[in-house]
Amino acid sequence: MFALLLTSLSGAGCAVVEKDRRAVALQAATSGYQSALRWGYYETALGFLHPDQRKTEALPEIFDELRVTGYDVTQPPVIQADESANQVVVIDYLFEDAQVVKQLTDRQVWRWDAVTNTWWLQSGLPRFEPAGTRRATR
Repeated sequence: MFALLLTSLSGAGCAVVEKDRRAVALQAATSGYQSALRWGYYETALGFLHPDQRKTEALPEIFDELRVTGYDVTQPPVIQADESANQVVVIDYLFEDAQVVKQLTDRQVWRWDAVTNTWWLQSGLPRFEPAGTRRATR
């Protein structure tokens, strides 16, 4: 009886450790992605997309003149039961040639990959709109 109790407690403990490990990995992924966008390392930001998704999504030309001026997390990531996480951020940006600050709301969907033990950005890169267009929301 004691062995059964010990086994079930140890299994529950492992589940908690795994959940914590995923939460730490998600925090690292979202922070790394934020830093990459914020400091203009757009190729690095593209690297947060799943490799299969990167095959079809090249870095758009719109990133050539883009500068992100603000990145505020309005809804921190929450891990769901289906091994996904949602985060909402507001991004301020401008294009060097226009110098008009714009803003978009980016609803990010992150997906856990148990094979690589990695969080991948499933929702894709933000959809930045050129100067002179209306506010973007995804």
